[in-house]
Amino acid sequence: YIKQVVKLPHDLLRVLVEGLERSELVGLEQEDPFLMAETVGVEEDGAQYGRSLREAMYRSIRELFQRYCLESGRISKDLAAKILNIQNLEELVSQISVNVPLSYQNQQKILEALTLEEQYEVLAAILTNEIEVLHNTADTAEEYRDKLKELQASKEVRDKISKEIDRFKSMNSSAAESSVLSTYIETLLDLPWDKKSEDSMDLEEAWKILEDGHYGLKDVKERIMEFLAVRKLTSGGKSPILCLVGPPGTGKTSVAKSVAEALHKKYVRICLGGVRDEAEIRGHRKTYVGAMPGRITVALQQAGVSNPLMLLDEIDKTSSDYKGDTSAALLEVLDPEQNSRFNDHYVEVPQDLSEVLFIATANDMEGIPRPLLDRMEVIEVSGYTENEKEHIAREHLIPKQLEVNGIPKGKLTIQPAALRKMITLYTREAGVRGLERTIGRICRKAAREIMENGQDKVVVNTKNLDTFLGKSRYSYLMANKKDEVGIARGLAWTQVGGDTLQIEVNVMPGKGELVLTGQLGDVMKESAMAGISYIRSVADQYDIKQEFFQENDIHVHIPEGAVPKDGPSAGITMATAMLSAIIDRKVRADVAMTGEITLRGRVLPIGGLKEKLLAAKYARIKQVLVPKENKPDIQEIDAEILDGLKISYVDNMKEVLHEALAK
Repeated sequence: YIKQVVKLPHDLLRVLVEGLERSELVGLEQEDPFLMAETVGVEEDGAQYGRSLREAMYRSIRELFQRYCLESGRISKDLAAKILNIQNLEELVSQISVNVPLSYQNQQKILEALTLEEQYEVLAAILTNEIEVLHNTADTAEEYRDKLKELQASKEVRDKISKEIDRFKSMNSSAAESSVLSTYIETLLDLPWDKKSEDSMDLEEAWKILEDGHYGLKDVKERIMEFLAVRKLTSGGKSPILCLVGPPGTGKTSVAKSVAEALHKKYVRICLGGVRDEAEIRGHRKTYVGAMPGRITVALQQAGVSNPLMLLDEIDKTSSDYKGDTSAALLEVLDPEQNSRFNDHYVEVPQDLSEVLFIATANDMEGIPRPLLDRMEVIEVSGYTENEKEHIAREHLIPKQLEVNGIPKGKLTIQPAALRKMITLYTREAGVRGLERTIGRICRKAAREIMENGQDKVVVNTKNLDTFLGKSRYSYLMANKKDEVGIARGLAWTQVGGDTLQIEVNVMPGKGELVLTGQLGDVMKESAMAGISYIRSVADQYDIKQEFFQENDIHVHIPEGAVPKDGPSAGITMATAMLSAIIDRKVRADVAMTGEITLRGRVLPIGGLKEKLLAAKYARIKQVLVPKENKPDIQEIDAEILDGLKISYVDNMKEVLHEALAK
């Protein structure tokens, strides 16, 4: 019987039909363009049931339906009352079967039950099963309610969770959305909304922890102590967002751990290296399959409090693609004006991150987008001196490796001279990771000596060091022994510390070409061109004829051609080497220099000064030429590094040449 026909867009019809009688499918006569089947009518159940049996079935099915309505809440009160008022058993079974939302498999089971007794039994079994499932859901919902009572959270959060629990309770547990909603409620209940840990305000204890855990790093420790002092005076207040920038292996991550220990804060680490998807930070909308909260929310769950110390490791190595810009998503997290209501797409309720102490780490400041960098306070962690490395090895690395390799105290001794040789000839780095691995190699070989040969004690000195480590891997490019024409020593900054560059220049008859070799980047090529332009502008001061530049080629070369080199700090070095070759005057072998050049011969300031001075010291350079504008940077460098180095400040190329060219 066709009850209703509705026309829909795209030439579609919706037809509502009502079945009048049961029939059994014999076979399909046609499938295309529509189904046509042969059926046989099913005779109505003519069985006679006793009055007591009918009454028992009526009461039982009516009670089950009533319980189902109370448990599920999915049948309206008016419809439930209407069905419960039916007095006829057959009609009651039929109406319950039609109005209870059942799967098509269960509906088919009822349809295939031909007798009234079979229909009753199938429907009763289905309702009983549904009630049991709903009862489990109700129990789970009550567990959630108990947890909600104990949750420390704002009214906004509590109301949201309560509303979701009501939805969960009224939902069929077999529905796919039920498990999604259950996971969502559990996530909300697990978050530490207003649960906080109490920070330590003991400045003496904090200083002791920082001093015991780290040698050097004076600026970092002082800034942490300033933060603690301010926090103690203000009894809390907004936490700063610190960014520790420095080469690998200089202790940035371990400093963050020590700060957490000093403050008695929970510590959680998020590694951002290679993260490209914005949803990693903000979370996925929970409507997506496999949706989950972002890393910030997960870290708060792990911490169990809303005011942990959160380390954002390798913040300079995030990237962006078609899925969004990760660094842009971090802006809201790291902005003190916005992060009191951080919005995770999965959680959907604003979270307060204002009391989280964020510490970020990066190897290179250039890799951090400017808007993100603007929200953080940068603390530079520079490379260690040889002396600092020796202290770190004695106080931290050697004891740690002895324990890791199971060597008892007193069984292995590394003499100071051997340790210094390891630092200079077996590792080349700004940090101490390579040094720790080298010490580990010695410990393993010593362990074998003790176990196989029964040695009571192993002593490592300069004579037997190569038997433990093999031949030395590095040698610093030492200062040349004599002054030479066309060779000048520059200083460079790399991600693993400072290094020296030897720039060589040859002049030969040709067509006035400037040839640059040695894997030079665009910046250094432009510096060389600026240098030659400056030299041409002052040629008459050095008795250089103008036709010289048309009749000769100038070849600038930086050895170690396989290593790419670029950066605005070798301009004055190249200009000095070129002028030396052109006028045939020697450059002092004990002088190194760093600084960029302009067309008018001015010397511009540079960065990475501490690392560059360390490299000069390792190379046994006696005098370093530094841009005058870098004078404040020199004043911040430890006296230990400057000891034995003569620093000369230069403002223009005349001053550079006066110091660099041999008299």
